[in-house]
Amino acid sequence: MARAAGTLADYVIVGAGSAGCTLANRLSEDPQTRVLLIEAGGWDRDPLIKIPLGWGRILERRLHDWMYFTEPEENANGRRIECARGKVVGGSSSINAMAYVRGHPGDYQRWAEAGCVGWSYREVLPYFRRQESWEGGAGPYRGGDGPLRVGTAHYDDPIIEACLAAGAALQLPATDDYNGAQPEGLGPMQQTIRNGRRCSAAEAYLRPALGRANLWVETGALAHRVVLERGHAVGVEYERGGEIRLARSAREVILAGGVINSPQLLMLSGIGDPARLAEHGIAVAAPLPGVGKNLQDHLSVLADYARAAPGPFVATMRLDRLLTALARSYCFGTGPASETPSGWTGFVKTRPELAVPDIQFLFRAVATRASPYLPPFKPAYDDGFSLRAVMLHPESRGEIVLAAADPRVPVRVRQNFLATAGDRRTIREGLKLVRRLCATPPLREFAARELAPGAQVQSDAELDAYIRATAATAHHPAGTCKMGPDNDPTAVVDLELRVRGIDGLRVVDASVMPDLVGGNINAVVIMIAEKAADLIRGRPPLPPADL
Repeated sequence: MARAAGTLADYVIVGAGSAGCTLANRLSEDPQTRVLLIEAGGWDRDPLIKIPLGWGRILERRLHDWMYFTEPEENANGRRIECARGKVVGGSSSINAMAYVRGHPGDYQRWAEAGCVGWSYREVLPYFRRQESWEGGAGPYRGGDGPLRVGTAHYDDPIIEACLAAGAALQLPATDDYNGAQPEGLGPMQQTIRNGRRCSAAEAYLRPALGRANLWVETGALAHRVVLERGHAVGVEYERGGEIRLARSAREVILAGGVINSPQLLMLSGIGDPARLAEHGIAVAAPLPGVGKNLQDHLSVLADYARAAPGPFVATMRLDRLLTALARSYCFGTGPASETPSGWTGFVKTRPELAVPDIQFLFRAVATRASPYLPPFKPAYDDGFSLRAVMLHPESRGEIVLAAADPRVPVRVRQNFLATAGDRRTIREGLKLVRRLCATPPLREFAARELAPGAQVQSDAELDAYIRATAATAHHPAGTCKMGPDNDPTAVVDLELRVRGIDGLRVVDASVMPDLVGGNINAVVIMIAEKAADLIRGRPPLPPADL
């Protein structure tokens, strides 16, 4: 394979996802600092990325995706469960459902109590505020002028109010802003949509910086290894257009490839568990047994219902109207395709003694079988709605394992879902709570019948069997390059996200989370990158929030 001439930058960032785009913007603010951002995928030019309603088609068809699947899951009937990860500029922020969730303040208190000094809620809140432009303006909890536009969902369907009323009927808490003073309860979903179009990290952070002469972006660039010299990261070897190239870094190499690709690149570079590296003939540069371990994700299970009468989304899905709606959203940012049919979410406890909520509700106001139709050639589908229970704090841990010493060969993803009795109990209780919610008078008038699990599924054993057969990821994996204090032998990076035992190398993405926060993680990844940008530049941290 041919070798191309190398490039020199102060910082080489691997991965143009949420963290990489954020870092590229912040580090290139100094015109004297040269930044190279490399991305294995292509540019985010697909119109479906821009149109909020296009998210469903992106996920269904696995577009702009690394196409990862787990190994057969022992506690999920041996199924290989999909784990979509973005392979495109913007990363998973270009293919996700645009939900904006920070997690519970208690999540960061837990991090701090585990030794992650500097990562308490009061210390990370200023970085959440710095990233966002909240529709309601700045406040104690919200940012008013950040790059990322955040607003409440405005999907118009009477079933949304019925869901919130059902929560009140069960005496579940309510909240107007789950990212504010009241993080527990049911309330309007917040989304990263600006002027009717997806506001990904690429749109919010990278595009405003592309005009800078000191920032270069290379797409279609697959990283092969971090180049190490005498214990120091000096660059990245990568493949682009059939050529092997070398990007040398004068200051640091920063891995922002995500929870699967960052540990893979570390292991390919000789950083990891010596026994695992030896299996592939990789020489050990830094013995870090925690690389690839501690994998965790939010598992979810769905209850599906037929609607008693069609909702408003059915009319939108008629093919001629749908094409008009897509064009209207893409060109003008208006109309039904400029939002998603969800409307609300919720964070609740299955047991009152818990410190933080252990279940999130994810609602879909349309049938799982929704598809375009055009009479008389194809009739409209039967409408429905569904509600997922998402287990927020799993006890089970998995791992990322090299399949070969070849960067082109996908790693093995072992999630190890439902490995503990506690996890099985929590998700079962979450499913029961979903069914109770849908059985309340406010929602009963919308539900003609339960399609799944079905009225015949009632006992714990039957519910467990349904969960094993159907549970799926909510696409929030984390933890495979865990951050931790010096006395934590499983930590891969220190509290400034520097890889232990190697100078000039950091990891900045979801893989550094010591454990999962309670909710969607994209906002958290951007927060981590915002804070990391200050750490990398040697700037003092933003003052802790005064709450």
